[in-house]
Amino acid sequence: MRLRPEHEAPPTAGLPLAASDLAGDVAAPLTAQAAFFLGVDEVQLECSGTAALTVALTALAEHDPSRNEVAIPAFTCPLVPLAVRRAGLVPRLVDLLPGHFDMNPARLVEACGERTLAVVPTHLGGRVADVASANAIAHSVGALTVEDAAQALGARRDGRPAGTHGDVGFFSLAAGKGLSIFEGGLLVAQDEAWRTRFRHTSRRIARWHGGWELRRCLELAGYAALYRPAGMGWAYGNGMRKALRDGDLLGAAGEHFHPDFPLHRVGRWRRAVGARAFPRLAPFIDATTAQARARLPRLAGIPGVHVFSDEGGTWPYLMLRLPDEFSRNAVLERLWGSRHGVTRMFIHALPDYDYLEGMKGANDVPNAHDFAARTLTISNSPWLDDASFEHVCAVIEAVVVSR
Repeated sequence: MRLRPEHEAPPTAGLPLAASDLAGDVAAPLTAQAAFFLGVDEVQLECSGTAALTVALTALAEHDPSRNEVAIPAFTCPLVPLAVRRAGLVPRLVDLLPGHFDMNPARLVEACGERTLAVVPTHLGGRVADVASANAIAHSVGALTVEDAAQALGARRDGRPAGTHGDVGFFSLAAGKGLSIFEGGLLVAQDEAWRTRFRHTSRRIARWHGGWELRRCLELAGYAALYRPAGMGWAYGNGMRKALRDGDLLGAAGEHFHPDFPLHRVGRWRRAVGARAFPRLAPFIDATTAQARARLPRLAGIPGVHVFSDEGGTWPYLMLRLPDEFSRNAVLERLWGSRHGVTRMFIHALPDYDYLEGMKGANDVPNAHDFAARTLTISNSPWLDDASFEHVCAVIEAVVVSR
């Protein structure tokens, strides 16, 4: 039986909150549990993954003011270049490998030099990036790597957690992520001296803001109540469908971002909610990984469809590359407004967001444009039952085969 008409699958497989997460004893602080989970000495909590990146880059820039460029993939979350600019730095776009989300190493070499402060290798949608190549290229010019694991908490590469392969790493605890305190971010670093600098920078630029924290507490309470099959229409689907009817693709994807994004401390209650929920994260990742593995062959068997996969990643959604933009758009025409959790990862390659304006390297990123034009995602939420998943596959198959 498919999803009931009043039920909706979310676009990503987030860990639902339980009533017991909202009150009660805390066995260990959120940061301590996260540090143990990641196998690191210390984790710093910020109000978002974007804030964590901003804190890290601000500290790096203050330590070496002679460098002001940050190399980033030309297809990633628009908040990344906004964070780079918020830290007073210049984003330099790097084109992707053909048909892939990872930066092309040859293009990264071209982008890096004496002005490069940091390189940001990015794990996308739980799929793991080649951080080793980024490390080698960044270190060869005296830069550091800041590993973007915002969408990859719990993923592993070569036996080590994603986010711990670079000099610095950060994660997101936003709504719909594996673990959410509605907005939150984790920041890690290999070197104690950098961790100390990050703490000092955070205290200076991310001060307490009662208004923002009250808002986030209310939003987290709403998330706890509505992040359910029967509540997702109110929390997500109805607004998404209205945006689609209005032709507002950025609104449908939740990408109306502002350069003046919040920077503030996270309060006790949200920390405690995350700490109570954290023990359920690893079993949830195991369950969603098993579901994804069972569903991958069906999608991979559709002619012309490429499903991104690896051994160590997490599975918030299934990421597909279709034969061409026409096929991708035809599938989305039928499924984006449905209740089956089908959507676009990011609407554009970074040069095509009006609010980002001009960026270095923006004129030569053809692979990023192609990736943006041909990809879509399917929710890996347990609430997308087998019959609904098969319906999604049948639509994709009918569109692709008809081409």
